[in-house]
Amino acid sequence: MATLDEFKANLIGGGARANQFRVTFNTPGAIATGLDVRKASFLIKAAALPGQTIGEIAIPFRGRNLYIAGDREFEAWETTVINDTDFNIRNAIERWLNAINDTVTNTGLSNVADYTADLTVEQLDRDDTVLKSYILRNCQPTGTGAIELSYETANAIEEFSVTWRYSHFEASSVNF
Repeated sequence: MATLDEFKANLIGGGARANQFRVTFNTPGAIATGLDVRKASFLIKAAALPGQTIGEIAIPFRGRNLYIAGDREFEAWETTVINDTDFNIRNAIERWLNAINDTVTNTGLSNVADYTADLTVEQLDRDDTVLKSYILRNCQPTGTGAIELSYETANAIEEFSVTWRYSHFEASSVNF
């Protein structure tokens, strides 16, 4: 039977902490978003290391299915942003979305490279050393969450979510 000391010896670095992370936004050069990139990395309250799934293809054979690997699918990525009074991040994301599809004219950029950018999420150690990093390639926002307003809300700062899609990611210590 394993002992507590054996468990502690195998928990390298005391375990990775979910509250130690950094997100770095880049924005497309073709869109003047006005995003303060340094501020944005402080005001991202929540994010996730990206998920992925390899689909499966069922091949029926004599009453049974043989499952073989299908194509890889990347899940939508969510961030939660703390909103400050200059609305810098919210305005930048809305400008980005508007460049993709204008709210008035229903037109937008057609060249994918003009409306996508790479974003990075890093898992940090308690001394800010990067333990693991993911570069999400060809990201674009697909929506912002509503900011709820209410007379009943006291002692709270606004926040909103941003949903992202990306073509693929590159993970440190994985990609060759």
